[in-house]
Amino acid sequence: MNLYDNLIQECYDLTADFSVRPLPFVNDGLLWETEEEQRLIFQKDMAYELGGSGLPAVSALAYTSRTAENDRLLLCGPDLPDLTADSPYARLTVLHINGGDWQDDQAYRLLRQMEYTRYHVYPRGFMMRISTSAGREPVRVSRRALREGLDFSKVGQIFLRAYRQHPQVQAVSLLFITAPEFPYELLAEKAAKMETVTGSLDRIFNNLIMDCRSCSLKPVCDEVEGLRELHFTRQS
Repeated sequence: MNLYDNLIQECYDLTADFSVRPLPFVNDGLLWETEEEQRLIFQKDMAYELGGSGLPAVSALAYTSRTAENDRLLLCGPDLPDLTADSPYARLTVLHINGGDWQDDQAYRLLRQMEYTRYHVYPRGFMMRISTSAGREPVRVSRRALREGLDFSKVGQIFLRAYRQHPQVQAVSLLFITAPEFPYELLAEKAAKMETVTGSLDRIFNNLIMDCRSCSLKPVCDEVEGLRELHFTRQS
């Protein structure tokens, strides 16, 4: 699975002019509490909103078969305890999946199952308001959770544990971004292309479009290395 590799590198390239630091891992016995379902955080209980006040709130997800020895938690910008007002926000997730055959009819379903993990992660005091239609993932952060020590390290490790429940996931690289001057609009463009690549796999595996000239995905195939070859392989 190398269809996303160039896009992944382009996303990391956007951080070249910013400081990116690794976040520590806490002992599993000290993991932050999770909720069984999404619990509302009302404005009166909210410290601030990541992506609030019309600010960017980007979520990008990509897959790669490149090996990674360990999970990674990274932060570009202030951590949750250091924020005092609404902030721009982004979360880039890269799932390192095993090197098996990702060219069968189940590949799309498995990738979507991994993606949908985000709808079942509920860190206490960290309320994600995901809008797939708008391509946004703003987050409300509660005052109480901040007082009790909530930070991106704790949130990130909950995400890591959830993604690692999928047997195909060998490692996870998770980057949180809150840097005010970061080019969120460019990251959003990369995220949209990643989603288009994933969506194109459904068409390819189901042979919905056989003629490149009439396919709306032609611009994607022209740009994403390996996608056109996969399409031709499925046709043969």
